[in-house]
Amino acid sequence: MGILSILGIGNGKIKEALKRGATVIDIRTANEFDQGKVRDSINIPIDRISINLQRIRQMRTPIIICSNFDSENEKAISYLKANGVKEIYNGGSWTRVLKITRSI
Repeated sequence: MGILSILGIGNGKIKEALKRGATVIDIRTANEFDQGKVRDSINIPIDRISINLQRIRQMRTPIIICSNFDSENEKAISYLKANGVKEIYNGGSWTRVLKITRSI
């Protein structure tokens, strides 16, 4: 995660996307997701992103990717952008996105 995000400065884009109805995709394992998640988020584990590409492309909202590891988020985002997904954001950890959603 970038220094601006750690300082909370990068929260504005995530918050704005959420206000516009963003879809939160949590790329952790199903077991991790079941132990805690952002309300209304969907779980597509990172190893299932490619087989869900068409489904993700059809989403008509901004997309926020979250997990436990920023490197996994960036990997998923790079793949999705390379495959035509336009408005996508790195939400950082799922707990960070959870805090942002609670502040709206």
